[in-house]
Amino acid sequence: MAYSRAGAQEALKLFETPDLLGLGQRANEMREWLHPDNVVTYIIDRNINYTNICTSGCLFCAFYKTSKSGEGYVLSPAEIRQKIEETIKLGGVQILMQGGLHPEWKIGEYEKLLKDIKSYSDIHIHAFSPPEICHVAELSGLSIKNVLSRLVDAGLDSIPGGGAEILADRVRSKLSPNKCSADEWLDVMRTAHGLGLKTTATMMFGHVETLEERVRHIERIRELQDETGGFTAFIPWPFQPGATALGKMGVEKKTGALDYLRTVAVSRIMLDNVPSVQSSWVTQGPKVSQMALFFGANDMGSTMLEENVVKAAGVSFRLSEKEIRSIITDAGFTPRRRQQDYSLLPEPA
Repeated sequence: MAYSRAGAQEALKLFETPDLLGLGQRANEMREWLHPDNVVTYIIDRNINYTNICTSGCLFCAFYKTSKSGEGYVLSPAEIRQKIEETIKLGGVQILMQGGLHPEWKIGEYEKLLKDIKSYSDIHIHAFSPPEICHVAELSGLSIKNVLSRLVDAGLDSIPGGGAEILADRVRSKLSPNKCSADEWLDVMRTAHGLGLKTTATMMFGHVETLEERVRHIERIRELQDETGGFTAFIPWPFQPGATALGKMGVEKKTGALDYLRTVAVSRIMLDNVPSVQSSWVTQGPKVSQMALFFGANDMGSTMLEENVVKAAGVSFRLSEKEIRSIITDAGFTPRRRQQDYSLLPEPA
């Protein structure tokens, strides 16, 4: 396929084009060029939020609690082990662990958490987004590289792309002023890639950002991928106002299906160097997430045996593995289970 890389101005025009089907076709052509095998992947895993105690106070989050609220928790090692054993029994190959920015947890607590899990299971640990890494580094008086190296030695296998929101400090100062900056988020990922860790990247959109900032976010992911090649996937998902502070402040309108599909398509067109784009059924539901497969997405994400953060905002779509496979098959694609690095797993007998 002959193409020229889409720049920021072209991307803005794509966002505004009335030809939605034409946009989808162009994104689908990019998808077919990168993935000519007609396969759509998914992973069986579980989100384990090891704590909801957080100092960040993000306006878009309905999940976090302050340490003084009386509603905070830290999962015990026994509770985490039970969740992991349940996941493995259901065919799970990975746990995604993210928590709040706990005001008292330094590097030792995270090392202990990882080592305990690896003492009884070799399950893939996809954990600790860049804001968590920055928080641990600051509390522990360590460099980002030192923190990541110690976590890898303790059992960390890869890093999720959470906490990116929009990689523009104007937006971040409004939504999450206590969280790491855009440059710091990117630096964590750059450092992780340098240590051989694979990571994902996300974008939460549809709140206070401009289209220019949305495009620049995608562009910054592309620039870092050109440099490191460490991103396995891009996961755009729309802000869910629900019970969040931002929703109560007036940002109440949910991102519609058309804006979501446009964003998936533009992401696929711009990110010619990121192998996979994930469809967000957990925020969009089965029908729209199926449509996203024709707008550039090639992955359905996780079966999400457990999910707490989006649920706290009032969104509660649930899909079984059988339902995910049916969505893929009904769209004319071949469903395949995968691991975090997108390598395919054998099909069940």
